[in-house]
Amino acid sequence: MRVQYLGSGSGEGGSPTLFATDRDTILVQGYVVTDPQALSDIGEVPDGETVVEITREILRFADEPLTVDPRNNRQRATSTEGQEAL
Repeated sequence: MRVQYLGSGSGEGGSPTLFATDRDTILVQGYVVTDPQALSDIGEVPDGETVVEITREILRFADEPLTVDPRNNRQRATSTEGQEAL
């Protein structure tokens, strides 16, 4: 899977953060929800999945990604597993 940084609520790559994949999906980095009432309201979460909390503000990056990745001041393309950037 190849990944592109879209933007972050922290401005420097902390949480929450959005990434786009070459699978036409979005990866979300956020805070794991542990609040018992919230998890009860959500219901069963399948094995291999988790619920994360993000701010509404970062959803704008899904349609309007940043052009520079502020985490290291490079073009926003990154990759996983040592693959070349997109």
